[in-house]
Amino acid sequence: MTQSRKHIGGVLAVAFGALTATPARAASLQAVSNWNGGVSGLPSDVSMYIYVPDKVATNPPILTLIHYCGGTASAVFGQASGGGIVKAADQYGFIMVVPSSGRCWDVVSSKTRTRDGGGDTHAIVQMVRYAVTKYQANADRVYATGDSSGGMTTQLLLGLYPDIFKAGSSMAGMPAGCGTTTATAGGYDGACAGGTVTHTPQEWGDIVRKMDPSYTGHRARVQLFHGDADTTIRYANFNESIKEWSNVLGLSTTPTSTQSGLTLGTHQATRQSWKNACGYTVLDGFTSAGGDHGPSDALFLSQYVIPFLGLDKTGAVDPEIAQCGAGGAGGAGGASGVGGASTNGGTTANAGGRTSTGGTATTLGGAPATGGRSSIGGASATAGNSAGGATSASGGRTATGGSVANGGTSAIGGSPVGGSNSALGGSSSSTVTVAGGRLGNGGSNPSPIGGSVVTANGGGYVNGGAGVGGSAPAVSGTSAGSANGPDNSGCSCSVRTKSSPSALIGLALGSMLILQRRRKQ
Repeated sequence: MTQSRKHIGGVLAVAFGALTATPARAASLQAVSNWNGGVSGLPSDVSMYIYVPDKVATNPPILTLIHYCGGTASAVFGQASGGGIVKAADQYGFIMVVPSSGRCWDVVSSKTRTRDGGGDTHAIVQMVRYAVTKYQANADRVYATGDSSGGMTTQLLLGLYPDIFKAGSSMAGMPAGCGTTTATAGGYDGACAGGTVTHTPQEWGDIVRKMDPSYTGHRARVQLFHGDADTTIRYANFNESIKEWSNVLGLSTTPTSTQSGLTLGTHQATRQSWKNACGYTVLDGFTSAGGDHGPSDALFLSQYVIPFLGLDKTGAVDPEIAQCGAGGAGGAGGASGVGGASTNGGTTANAGGRTSTGGTATTLGGAPATGGRSSIGGASATAGNSAGGATSASGGRTATGGSVANGGTSAIGGSPVGGSNSALGGSSSSTVTVAGGRLGNGGSNPSPIGGSVVTANGGGYVNGGAGVGGSAPAVSGTSAGSANGPDNSGCSCSVRTKSSPSALIGLALGSMLILQRRRKQ
């Protein structure tokens, strides 16, 4: 009798313990509200999403993931998942900031080409600032990547905010500042897309330096991917980008090394790499032989992107800076365009340049670097302390300081690990499918996610829009079909169901009845 009661109690305890136990929830892409921090004038159609892995690193780095023309946060997140970027975030614990607009990102207007000018670039940087504070992220380890329109935006962000971004990986993009016009509408310049805009390395470098003429600190390293058969954003942009960034980084246009015989997706590829004076690779270019726009079969490949950005490394500072120091690049012309800026203890700059003691960035709340800038912040500093007897230049920026709030790591939705992802905003427990793949120029391309094929009905890009007569893939809902326009992407997603409470209660009651019958016998 006593033994039977004990057994019944044990069964009940197990059953009700299962009912009351909190189910494990895997990290997922989440919408963020109130990210603008009270900054007015930012684009009203831009929203913020974030991915915080279940095991986030202490003081984690940030990877900003930027979608293609007409894309959404959920679509580019699906691409990044297919390339292994999301799995890398789970492994190394970095946070992903994912802006979303459903249209082409503006890279040509005066607003977006001005630091904190109220354009798309300002909105994205504001998301980064929010993440640094909210999630105790590392302001000295912020990176960016994107494809197509996102690749263009990545390069523009590196030029506009060199004090914030330490490196970026651009796929099928174009040089920062490329454009024959500065239209107020969103989008990009058609002449640049067609590959007809060309400059000398010096001219390209000056375009970047004029975006922030007083800056003399560390310059972001740049990784480029492009298909030489891309008819949407012509391959000529790859070579123009190399000219631009080799000048900004003080490199020769001739690569340090060239590697052939690689494979990117289904295509053969060549890799060109440039190392700086201390032997660190700071410019990295991949050409997909016969590759289309994207290239669509080689997007966000973690085996190349993660090591270049240094996201597989731990440490309080960027690995390049840890190895080489934070001295400013000595690119031809320097910040002033004449003679270059002096570095590491120099007391004067040549012919109008600025003094600098390395241009190191201060961290949040830290003292202003001599002649440098903070990674995150706005207020300018007056002449700071000298280093080695050299006076600091005014105009350096300090961080806004202050304490950071504890970041939440819980996520809503299904797990991106193991091949299943919850659809953003989806509420059904059944499989939610989003049309996969990227659309090429009026044709069809294999999806990089899940193997499904989507046929394009629109072909090439349209300046300032999501496509001809089409609409962007929905962020929420059950599915997105074939979209008319330049790009379309997504992921095959599923949401796992939970065990029914009534089933557990039934199990417990059934066990009680069985034990009572045995006791009567």
